[in-house]
This record gives sequence, structure tokens and C-alpha cells, in this order.
Amino acid sequence: MLTGHPPFVLDPRLAADCHVLGSTPHSEVLLLDNALLPWLILVPRCRHSEIIDLPGELQRAVLDEIAQLSRFVRQHFACDKLNTATIGNIVHQLHIHIVGRRTDDCCWPQVVWGQQQRQPYALDRVIQLRDRLAGEPGLQLRRNSELRDKALQNSCANS
Repeated sequence: MLTGHPPFVLDPRLAADCHVLGSTPHSEVLLLDNALLPWLILVPRCRHSEIIDLPGELQRAVLDEIAQLSRFVRQHFACDKLNTATIGNIVHQLHIHIVGRRTDDCCWPQVVWGQQQRQPYALDRVIQLRDRLAGEPGLQLRRNSELRDKALQNSCANS
């Protein structure tokens, strides 16, 4: 963290729409809560809103994390196409969408942004994806343990 700058805080809109899977050395890794599409979001812990404004070393590290997450999505979701974007018109905090697309998905061939179809993830599936991602070589994902606590709370409430 940079001295004299406020600590990193995830934009509340991202927090509301996503599951935090964990942290890498440079970023937070989120899963959009829509099981209809494999959709990860990488949020670098920085104050910049554009990739081109990141210091060189951090820029290279973030691009490497994007590549690693893209390979994960392609490998684990049998995608026909990967969509990667940093739009930021509504949420100005730098975040990178990595979306696996299939020719038979609910939005194909249209863009996924702004689509209304949603199906929330089951918490067990979120934990499974988090654990698979944490096992990816080179990514160095520290798991978000709050997901397991949430799953335990849900199972106790349903007993």
C-alpha cells in the first residue's frame, strides 16, 4: 500500500454484485453472481482507474493476472471465446472483466453488459470455483475464508 493514501476499499457496487473469491499479491478476484456466464472480475488494489496509468511493474503484474484468469476461465468452462474488458463508465474503480462466452450462452452473440438474465450461484459452487482457482499454479490466490463461514451459517440455518 502506498504511504499517505487511503487503504484499498472495494467499490460497493462490485461488492453487491459479486462474490470475493480471494486476493492475489496485487488484486482482488471476484466472481459475478450470475451462473449463466463464467465471469471473473480482477480489481487491482490501486487508486488508478486506467491500466495505462499503473506504474510499469504493477501494470505487468496485472496483465499477467488477467492472462492467468483468462486461461482458468477457458480451461474450466470450455469457452468458445473470451471477452476481456475494462469499461468503467459506471464503476470508476479499475476492474477488468474476464467473461467466458459460448455460442449457446444466453446472450450470444450480443454483449453481456446490461443483460437482464441472471441466475445466482449456489454457495457450494462458488466455494468450489474459489478452491479450483486457488490451486492454479502461479496465481498465488489467498482464499476468501468468509465464503466457508457463510456456507456453514446457511447449513445451520437450514437444519
